[in-house]
Amino acid sequence: MDALADFFSQVQLWLFEAVLQPIMFHTHLGNRLEEGFAATGWLLVGCLQLLVMLLVIAPLQKWRPVEAVTDRAAVRVDVIYTVIHRMGLFRLAMFFTLDPIFDALFAPLRAAGVATYHLDGLLPGVTDIPWVSFLLYLVVFDLLQYAIHRGQHQFEWWWSLHSLHHSQRQMTMWTDNRNHLLDDVIRDAIVAVVAQVIGIAPGQFVAVVALMQLCENLQHANVRLWFGPVGERLLVSPRFHRVHHSIGIGHESHGKQTLGGHNFGVLFPWWDMLFGTANFDLKFEATGVRDQVEQGVDYGRGFWAQQRLGFRRLFHRH
Repeated sequence: MDALADFFSQVQLWLFEAVLQPIMFHTHLGNRLEEGFAATGWLLVGCLQLLVMLLVIAPLQKWRPVEAVTDRAAVRVDVIYTVIHRMGLFRLAMFFTLDPIFDALFAPLRAAGVATYHLDGLLPGVTDIPWVSFLLYLVVFDLLQYAIHRGQHQFEWWWSLHSLHHSQRQMTMWTDNRNHLLDDVIRDAIVAVVAQVIGIAPGQFVAVVALMQLCENLQHANVRLWFGPVGERLLVSPRFHRVHHSIGIGHESHGKQTLGGHNFGVLFPWWDMLFGTANFDLKFEATGVRDQVEQGVDYGRGFWAQQRLGFRRLFHRH
């Protein structure tokens, strides 16, 4: 692991010095080199994720697809979302806009001597072991993502944005990043603040996020796959998550379309089991949003149309 980490760091440094650093100096952004170096790391991680998607998850989709992909144009739009996020474009925008705000918020606390709480120091000698602290942060961020996901389905204003993610009728490994950009900003802002508060190291944070994203790519894949009676309760499978995207059951509770749903877990189904939102029915149903299917509500075909209609739903709610 240390050898892989060193190799990654060397490649990141080379790419930054050879490509991004000259561009930043040329565009008078030399005072933001630290953010640029971090963005280079996200770019490398994104490239590795795309490689795994193409070499591992794509063959799985061809092996046992849930359904034939007939609307390839819709899938191509999801590819655009994935490129924006995995190539670091969205993350770079966050670095240059929201990160300075977060720094301004936490800087006075540090100046006042208020130290960041380090969760991996909870049990000295145990939680500070690298792989133990990694697992600890993984569980904590998974619980956080569960809570965020519940909020996206619980509050009408948030669902007006998040429903774009559920409007994909041809779900594939590319669907994970199909989100309204404002929805992404809100979620990432919450995650960034929590990361600052609990003191996760930057390298661990990148690893946690990268692993969770890859798992989400698999969960959205068009593959008829489940992990068995025991495995389904240990790790979120494509079957478990497809139920979450199923028309009605995934985003409704007691007949209320925007308030509820099932299977919100990102990595572990434990939180759904604990809070009563788990559905372990072994089925692979059609995906989408009920009003989209039954009332013909338009969620947009292209990237910009989807973003525009998301804002319209947000500001014209009844």
